[in-house]
Amino acid sequence: MTKQTLAWAVSKLAQRKRVVMASVVETSGSVPGKVGARLAIAEATSGFHGTVGGAGLELKVINRCNELLSECFEPFGEVITFGLNKGAKGYEVQPLDSLCGGKVTVSVEVIIPPPHVLMMGGGHCAGALAGVINSLNWNFSVTDTRYDYCNRETFPQAKELISSSVKDFLTSETIETITRFSDILLLGHDWSEDQERLLGLLSICQTNGMIPDGKQFPRLGVIGSRSKWQSFCKAAKQDGITQGLLDLVICPIGINIGAESPEEIAVAVTAQIMSLVKGISPNDKNWRES
Repeated sequence: MTKQTLAWAVSKLAQRKRVVMASVVETSGSVPGKVGARLAIAEATSGFHGTVGGAGLELKVINRCNELLSECFEPFGEVITFGLNKGAKGYEVQPLDSLCGGKVTVSVEVIIPPPHVLMMGGGHCAGALAGVINSLNWNFSVTDTRYDYCNRETFPQAKELISSSVKDFLTSETIETITRFSDILLLGHDWSEDQERLLGLLSICQTNGMIPDGKQFPRLGVIGSRSKWQSFCKAAKQDGITQGLLDLVICPIGINIGAESPEEIAVAVTAQIMSLVKGISPNDKNWRES
């Protein structure tokens, strides 16, 4: 059962769903669950997989897992000790209405799926980004209207390779499918293609009442100059996109480290994504400054 539960959890993480994993790590006396027993719950998924022993213990654990699933969007963990009788006492022991009489310690962990970055445009910056993303064990996919810039030879580690027109890509995606990506980066060689992509993505976002925060909808980032961004904003407003939604698009992308080459831009962009995933600003004080 443990092997199947772990495999189930990994499959949910691959779908960009947060998972809460509960594991029995210590027992004493008579208990329903043994060390190594596991139970997992995933967001947007009914029920659970596995078991930590059943009965009142399992109900308590499931309730705590659901609480954490609704509250935590960053990695989190805790250890809970349950006393399996009404009168269980002791530091940090939660009593249960049980006649077993033993004690069970359960670790509960919120597991966040790794970023899955969709690069719209398979040019030099995408190639450099692929290398950095691979080194971080993140996932990435590539879409481009040009097959020569979107194939397995160019991007052997890509999770998905989508060589299609911008229109075909946008019409093939729904709010359910597009959220398999944590971040979408517009890196196209043609400004008109990037504009079509941006307006299409923002339209999906706005129509469904979502915000591009990496949770409800992928974060959106655009590479380009001030004039390019101003032109995109003008076109978006003419299309009915609100200023509030445009303000949530990251442009220019990457933390400001003076990046110029594709390799430097890749470092700046992945650092920015990492800071957003971890909820830490590059401007936050470190231990020497605080």
